[in-house]
Amino acid sequence: MAIFKRPALKTQSRKKREMPQGLWQKCPGCSEVVHEIELAQNQRVCPRCDYHFAQSAKERIENLLDPESFVERDADLRSVDTLQFQGMATYKDRLLKYQNLTGLTDAVLSGHGMIEGYKVAIAVMDFSFLAATMGSVVGERITRTIEYGTANRCAIVIVSASGGARMYEGMLSLMQMAKTSGALARHACERLPYISVLTNPTTAGVMASFASLGDVIIAEPKSMIGFAGPRVIKETTHQDLPEGFQTAEFLEEHGLIDAIVHRKKMRAQISQFLSYFSSTS
Repeated sequence: MAIFKRPALKTQSRKKREMPQGLWQKCPGCSEVVHEIELAQNQRVCPRCDYHFAQSAKERIENLLDPESFVERDADLRSVDTLQFQGMATYKDRLLKYQNLTGLTDAVLSGHGMIEGYKVAIAVMDFSFLAATMGSVVGERITRTIEYGTANRCAIVIVSASGGARMYEGMLSLMQMAKTSGALARHACERLPYISVLTNPTTAGVMASFASLGDVIIAEPKSMIGFAGPRVIKETTHQDLPEGFQTAEFLEEHGLIDAIVHRKKMRAQISQFLSYFSSTS
């Protein structure tokens, strides 16, 4: 039995230092931690392994178009809860949440501008807004962008990223596939070019409509591209899928995609395609 008790040591409580949110990103490609500023300066491409992080529609437009040439169109179009969708959160609540989160009114930013002097009608989808699902407003904005390009006899560039149709709008969402495809058919009849850019991921109804109808189809490296998910396809066909199935590289090898282009070279590559089209028109 101890004669003396061990004195209790009083230690000053130390506050745990918290890392501010959003300053660092862990790269899914190489697991390195990259500072947000470094990512922003590198067009959101990992400087270690070239992994392409998701990029907002505004960032893409800034990187693709000539400075201060973009003119937004149809910004006043807003989604309506026609089906009165009910669930844990209403469709109106979800729209408001993502509008506040992204600063966009819906999942696509559209208008016209210049790419190295070539006028283009452009629409860029933003995956951070409800997974860039295609509802009535997304389909209408893209259709109006196509119609603007046809009326003004200029090329169309659409940058796609989508999880598919917007379930909150039901059949109205699926109708956008036919509407956008019909507008592109009229554009093609005028012998005007359409360049489709596929990013990670581009799936379902968007891939099955306007995203796969480009005169030239290009994709960012390692993008997931396809209609249904691998699990659904495997369960339906009862077959093992090839390695790399539904990646941009696999689809380029099998002829669906014309070229895989690094994000930092995308502007120059599109400009080169536009020069080819303008010389033959």
